[in-house]
Amino acid sequence: MSIVNPTRDVHVEEIVDVESRNWLNMKEVPAWFISLGVHLVILFILASITRITLLDSENAIISSIEEINPDVYKLDPTIQDVVGTAGDTTMLSPSMAAAPETSREQQEALKSQLENEIETPEPIFDDALTQPAKEELTAAVEVTGETDRPGGVAGAIDRLTLEIAAAAKEKKLLVVWLFDVSPSVTKRRNQIADRFENVYKQLGILEAAENENTLKTAVAAFGAKTEIITKDPVSDVKEVVSKIRSIKEDMTGDENVFGAVQMVSKRWLSYKRQGRRNMMIIVVTDEAGTDAEQNLEDAIMLTKRNGIKCYVVGNAAPFGQRDVMTKFEIEPGVFVDAVSETGPETIAPERIKLPFWGTSAYDIRQLSSGYGPYGLTRLCAETNGIFFITQDTTEKGAKFESADMRDYHPDYISIRDYDKRVRMNMAKASLVRTAMATRASKRRLPIPTLRFAANNDNVLRQAITAAQKPVSELDYGLNELQVMLEQGLNDRKKITEPRWRANYDLALGRVLAMRVRTFGYNTVLAEMKSNPKAFEKKGNNSWQLVAAKDVRSSPSVRKLAKRANELLNGIIDEHPGTPWAYLAAKELNTPLGWTWKEFKQNLDSSGNRVRTQNPRFAEDERKRREALKKRGVKGNQPLKI
Repeated sequence: MSIVNPTRDVHVEEIVDVESRNWLNMKEVPAWFISLGVHLVILFILASITRITLLDSENAIISSIEEINPDVYKLDPTIQDVVGTAGDTTMLSPSMAAAPETSREQQEALKSQLENEIETPEPIFDDALTQPAKEELTAAVEVTGETDRPGGVAGAIDRLTLEIAAAAKEKKLLVVWLFDVSPSVTKRRNQIADRFENVYKQLGILEAAENENTLKTAVAAFGAKTEIITKDPVSDVKEVVSKIRSIKEDMTGDENVFGAVQMVSKRWLSYKRQGRRNMMIIVVTDEAGTDAEQNLEDAIMLTKRNGIKCYVVGNAAPFGQRDVMTKFEIEPGVFVDAVSETGPETIAPERIKLPFWGTSAYDIRQLSSGYGPYGLTRLCAETNGIFFITQDTTEKGAKFESADMRDYHPDYISIRDYDKRVRMNMAKASLVRTAMATRASKRRLPIPTLRFAANNDNVLRQAITAAQKPVSELDYGLNELQVMLEQGLNDRKKITEPRWRANYDLALGRVLAMRVRTFGYNTVLAEMKSNPKAFEKKGNNSWQLVAAKDVRSSPSVRKLAKRANELLNGIIDEHPGTPWAYLAAKELNTPLGWTWKEFKQNLDSSGNRVRTQNPRFAEDERKRREALKKRGVKGNQPLKI
């Protein structure tokens, strides 16, 4: 039974409140609290996903630069967020915004740590690299296969010393010295003998020859035949010098140099192979050689196939010519006319042979080409050797700078390939045919008479009549040359090589200029013959034709003169500093017209010049003939040296 308190009223709401209050009872949880909880859960999930993505992104970035040495750039983990992305924005990253601001002391400490721990790469350049290596001092200068001007025989020997040193440093070496026995080379042989001991002394300084077996030397001589001076290669320098000085002169005038190159190559080829040696041949000469047509290609094939380098100590070839005329001292104080076959620099003649009227032709005949003769230069080029020009055609002639001549080198190709190239262009073919025609003995162009005796009008007329005949032949020959050259006029514009362009233009320009002079010559002779001029000065008895600007001929001839001047001036403008420009200027320096000049000379009644012989000249002539006789040279032909 229950006891009820009668003084207290009981309400329904109070009954409800009296029930037990459990906070887990979802029926009693407010709605706003439930919503808050749900949002917190969602935010937590999103935060977890973002964290995972960031970690993956960091891993991806790190893996892309794993090749960097981790020890090189060491970063403290505490400053990883400080480094940031180095972007332009001023907004802080979430981690940086959450992190506490570091003090100035902490920043300085971090900066010092970075400077100390980040390693500085070693510099690429070093002082030692600016100094040439010792090996470079013994390396050959890279002009192999070219023509070089070392400054005389002494300079050539110095350069050869470097070439020998470089080859000997690579492996054991055999050097074959091949000497021309011509009398004109005697001085050069002695110069080399004088420097020989010094050469090998230099090689010792450069440590090119560490023992006597490293460097071996052989000596041979060539003329009409080849003579082996050293039976076996030697190491003794004094023995080599004595062998060189023992070489005897040969007066035959034959220099079979390419046959000699073949002979010494074959003789010591097995010695080269068995000893595993390098081998080089050094030719000492002042001429082009007389057996290029027979032996050049075989000599090139043999030396190239066996890796034998060929060098030449020689002379420059005369420009567009085969021979050089000179005075040779056959005995002390006795000089004779001599001819030396030192050219040409090309396979076939590419320069027409015409006389220069009204000017000295000596400097023109002795004009240097700036290159060595074709055969020997090509032998050097094919074997990666060097042709050393130790002497120009003449010391007094015009000199041409190597820089100006660089683009005008001859075609150093085989005769067969040269012929093929020439046939492909009518301008080249017509030039070569014309140049060869001017060198044929039967087609030699006459030189007109410029001096005429005039004791009286009959003597003058007879002299003029005699002079007109060869001039008519000259004009006929010049006309043929012009026709031959103009056959290639259409192909002239197809020529790309400056040497061939200059050759063609000079040939045509000179032929046209010579034709103008010939027409003018005929005109003034005809006028003088029909109406002889009177002397203005008493005692004068002769007339001489001298060059003048006035071209006294027909309009067609004056048109030829204009065309010739345009061609020759064009050469000077297009090819400055070259032999072509020099010869074009020479041609232009002599005007194309003619005028008469009176003078006096000793004449007999028939108009013949009276000559008086100088006793000194007669004595010199006697000594000359005796010197030639001693050497078995007969007649008045120039001595071939």
